[in-house]
Amino acid sequence: MTDDHRLVTEHSILSVVVGSRAYGLAGPASDTDRRGVFAAPTRLFWGLDKPPTHVDGPAEEQFSWEVERLCTLALTANPTVLECLWSPLVELLTPTGERLLAVRGAFLSSRAAETYGRYAADQFAKLRAHRERTGDVRWKQAMHMLRLLRAGAHVLRTGEVLVDVSDERDLLLSVKRGEVAFAEVSALAEARSADLAKAAADTALPAEPDRAAVDEFLVGVRAEGLDSAVR
Repeated sequence: MTDDHRLVTEHSILSVVVGSRAYGLAGPASDTDRRGVFAAPTRLFWGLDKPPTHVDGPAEEQFSWEVERLCTLALTANPTVLECLWSPLVELLTPTGERLLAVRGAFLSSRAAETYGRYAADQFAKLRAHRERTGDVRWKQAMHMLRLLRAGAHVLRTGEVLVDVSDERDLLLSVKRGEVAFAEVSALAEARSADLAKAAADTALPAEPDRAAVDEFLVGVRAEGLDSAVR
């Protein structure tokens, strides 16, 4: 086992299942995608060589962020990271992980309108460009674009990150299978983009995330990490 993998196996504070299984869109052949957070021992930051900001593995389809990197990304309203913090499928949760989930609301701000909207818009632009170039549609990408637009409006309205979209399973899987005309998918995307803009205009989320609360959490993790063994 590599040193990086040992950080995950020995210092993880949160591990969840994401992707189709968390979305409620899985089928019999679906992969089990895992994301997690580890807190590297504080003494590892004292030398010239710092611990990694993220680690692939050791299991297949497993990816973990070091807690500071996760906090930095979450403060920008990164949808992938926020989904990790709100996944309903939690496989590992330590007391430190519980404190992370307790402060997750501090990461949210009206920036979500930009990040979710930009991610979806980028996917839509790539869809159109690929279709114009090849005549084919990447239907799985189209499905996730629609899911992201809905999730963005949801977080702006509720202050909660929408992960489980099983209530739209039939629609989204029909899009994924190419059973919905591209013109209809485009119309849905435009309607959801307008809804996202309306949610952004009406949101009660603050303009900026609560960096002080996140910083207090992270300082506590580093203080606690002074007692962690370094290998």
